[in-house]
Amino acid sequence: MSEFSEITDFDELRHAMAENYDEPEGPARNARAEHLLTQAERLNIPLAVIEALGHQLKVYNYSSEKDKMFVPFARLLRMWDERPEDFDEYETHSLHWVFKWMSAGMLNQPHIPLASIEKWLGEMERRYALAGHSERAVRSAEYSVAAHVGDLERAGRAYGAWLAADRDGMADCHACELHGQGWWQALRHEDAEALQSWAPVLEGEYTCAHEPHTVLAASLLPLLRLGRLDEARAHHLRGFRLVRAMESMRGAYADHVEFCALSGNEARGLELLAERPAYFTDDGDPRSKLDFMAVVALLMDRLVELGMGDQSVPGPADRTSWTARELAAHARGEALSLAARFDERNGTPYVSERARERMDRRPVVERLPLGVRTARKVPVPAPRPPAPVEPAVPDTPPDLPALLTEARRLAETVHPDAVEAWAAVARAAGADGTRLDPYDRAEIVDHQAIGLGPEGLDLFARAAELYEEAGDHGEALAARARAASVHAFTGRTEAALALVSEPYEKVLALFAEGGTGVRQTASVLVGRARILMQRLDEAQDDDASAALTAAEEAARELLALTEPHTADVRVASRAAEAHGMLGELAARGGDARAAAELLAHSAEAYVAAGLPWFAVEQEARLTRAARHLGDLATAERAGRAALEHGGPYLEPMGHAQLNLQLAEVLSEAGQFAPAAEHALHAAHWADEAGESRTLGAWARHQLGNFLLRQGRWAEAAEVLESALPDLDPETHGDGAVVQTQWWLGDCLTELGEHREAAERWLQAAETARHWPEQRDHAMLAHLAAEALGHAGLPAEADRAYARAGDLWRELGNVQGLVRALRARAWLVARDDREEGLDRARELMAEAVAECEALLGAGAGDESGDGLGDGEDARRAMLAELGQSYRQFGDLMAGSVPEGAEDPEAEDVRPVFEEALGHLGRAIDAYGALGDGGLDARTGAELAAGWLEADLQRPADAVVRARGVLAAYEGLPGEVAEARRAEAGRMVELLG
Repeated sequence: MSEFSEITDFDELRHAMAENYDEPEGPARNARAEHLLTQAERLNIPLAVIEALGHQLKVYNYSSEKDKMFVPFARLLRMWDERPEDFDEYETHSLHWVFKWMSAGMLNQPHIPLASIEKWLGEMERRYALAGHSERAVRSAEYSVAAHVGDLERAGRAYGAWLAADRDGMADCHACELHGQGWWQALRHEDAEALQSWAPVLEGEYTCAHEPHTVLAASLLPLLRLGRLDEARAHHLRGFRLVRAMESMRGAYADHVEFCALSGNEARGLELLAERPAYFTDDGDPRSKLDFMAVVALLMDRLVELGMGDQSVPGPADRTSWTARELAAHARGEALSLAARFDERNGTPYVSERARERMDRRPVVERLPLGVRTARKVPVPAPRPPAPVEPAVPDTPPDLPALLTEARRLAETVHPDAVEAWAAVARAAGADGTRLDPYDRAEIVDHQAIGLGPEGLDLFARAAELYEEAGDHGEALAARARAASVHAFTGRTEAALALVSEPYEKVLALFAEGGTGVRQTASVLVGRARILMQRLDEAQDDDASAALTAAEEAARELLALTEPHTADVRVASRAAEAHGMLGELAARGGDARAAAELLAHSAEAYVAAGLPWFAVEQEARLTRAARHLGDLATAERAGRAALEHGGPYLEPMGHAQLNLQLAEVLSEAGQFAPAAEHALHAAHWADEAGESRTLGAWARHQLGNFLLRQGRWAEAAEVLESALPDLDPETHGDGAVVQTQWWLGDCLTELGEHREAAERWLQAAETARHWPEQRDHAMLAHLAAEALGHAGLPAEADRAYARAGDLWRELGNVQGLVRALRARAWLVARDDREEGLDRARELMAEAVAECEALLGAGAGDESGDGLGDGEDARRAMLAELGQSYRQFGDLMAGSVPEGAEDPEAEDVRPVFEEALGHLGRAIDAYGALGDGGLDARTGAELAAGWLEADLQRPADAVVRARGVLAAYEGLPGEVAEARRAEAGRMVELLG
């Protein structure tokens, strides 16, 4: 039907209104409702006009044009007062129902005087009493008025009277009532009580058109205030998905923007504003506009505070661009202007006070990772504050002796902050360093070189000169060895080996003469061993064995030198590193068990020496080794230890990698809730590292899976949709892209978004079409067909099933093929024409024939049938045959229209007899399965019994029922109880 086609009868009008109500909220739906009212008036049927007015009122109420609903309601009320007999029972109920909408609608329009609202409350009370309704809805409306104007004493009385009054047909649904009750508790900062009130809505016990949408939004601030951050995150992801497309939910949308501002997710808040530009200007509901502009001001003030006042932000369309600072002032002004209008109407300052309080709220948490990616970036805190080695008061002269003491202490314990500590010493001593002795100057330059990495190569040479000047020849050689190892890490291993050979030979000679200590010698040996370990990655196949041997000899030489002297922390660190090298070498050699033992020893040695930050790398390697061995408990312990020990010192990418590694271990152990938590952190840290499109996308891919495994469909869908744009076949593999779309289709199906699920599965199928192995392609086509069927698109579903069937046939997968054929049969049977039933019969017959052909050939003997081999395959195909016959019988019996079951009718009896024949063959097939087919066989027996009754053969039906009773005699279980109950009813009715 075109948008403005003529309506010629009442049924057509009702159908058009039902279609229009299913359209998205907004002006287009409203305009269509206005047109339908005009069409209704031409029918000259009063009830048609009443229904069209009611429809118009509903669509106005659920849109941004709420201010338009007063006119159709006034007309309806006048029609009721003049001719109540024109209203049927449903429209009478609807008229009284929308009195509540009028109360709320008046309250939301500041131009309507408070006296008029109070008068309307009285009118509502009078009419409800005349109609015999409880005062529950009236007291609820009174509570809303009192709470809005700030008369909390009256609100409390009305609240109590509301709950005390009887629930009747005029009371709001349970979900809406619980929302209002929790809102009152949250207003009074009774957050835990509010969440308790909302629990039945949040858990899905009570729902309606706008719940749990608004309760999820309202719960965000209480959850943040209570520190229940995981729930807040989940409610945001789940709730925003519900309100995103609903134009009438600007107030709930504002709650989500506020949540972003208060949880360190300012960038996501900006994306939310960009999605709904009309919310800045829509004036049909001033109260929700006030809510929206207040949280816009809150978010913009937060950006200004973060130093982003000049950033471009989404704003009202009357200007080409807005900065955060400009929009902050504009939004605050708009919010306070609207609040002032309400206060002028109400005679209290309450609305303005509440608006200011909301705009001035402070963040509740610094940063709450959400798992979804945001395109915009805002400043975030560094992973950790720098070590407090600088003087606290800038005007105080640096205390050089104290800084030296601290730097030496940190260097002695090989602490990660030693580099910054020596830099502080250098700044305090001045550019020339004349206040320092040569050894201290050497330490400064040496640590500066370490901090710079490849850019510090020349400084290592200078450090060596200063160590020589200070008389420590061994440490000078160690500095040169460090320079050589830096060469190796920049890909120049052969040059590095050449550079380290002289320091290595000299330090061994010097050590043998007693000219240097274990510490300095170990520093040279570890540098050489690192170079040889690095060379393993570059060695060609022919050289790999020799390279492996050289690296192992170097690690064992280092261990032999250091292990007897581990009382020295620095030496202990070298011994631990040697164990780690040997563990890595064992892993390279394929000995995972030895690798795990050596890596565990290395990590334990670092921790025992008070050097937990060095244990992180070994613990990460141990996690991989233990996972490879299937020792998930050890892998989990090592992964958690790595995060604990590395926490204060890791860069964002390190956090991301370790969290993702632990998440994958936990998921393999079936611990999906903690796995999701760590995948969430991995995604967050990857974003902070600037790796959103690489590791971040993979972390979101995994996070979506872990959420899906917990049945958290909406959250999983949000995360997977966020991951998809960044998942790249070149980087992540097209398998990851297909799997994400597959999972997303699963989520959307659970959420009832069947058409969208089909789109995702078809996109995945298009990629899988090019793979050598076609089973995934067939499965995705089959899933898409199911979704299209659920979406009410039978023609598209039939084509998808046909495609899936062809693929199953090519694969030799009979089970998939017969299921596609049966599904197609049910689809085409919906066609009222005779050809539809004939085609359905053909498809069911084909499904039966495929099963019988495979059974005749020996099920499972051919590869690809999806059943495996041997007796199990034969039994599986017998079950498919039974199911095919059972569905064939059900389809034929169901093809007889309701009211046409007269068994004597010549077009009915043959159909019932045919159906009974199919059920009989289903019973035979299930019977061949023995006890394993009992439940399916007795279900078919009872279906056949009811058909016998329809065919006027009650005795035969009773025989079947008694057979079922005998089969389940003494057997426990729900199925047994249900079968006995149904068979008993059959005997009672027909015996």
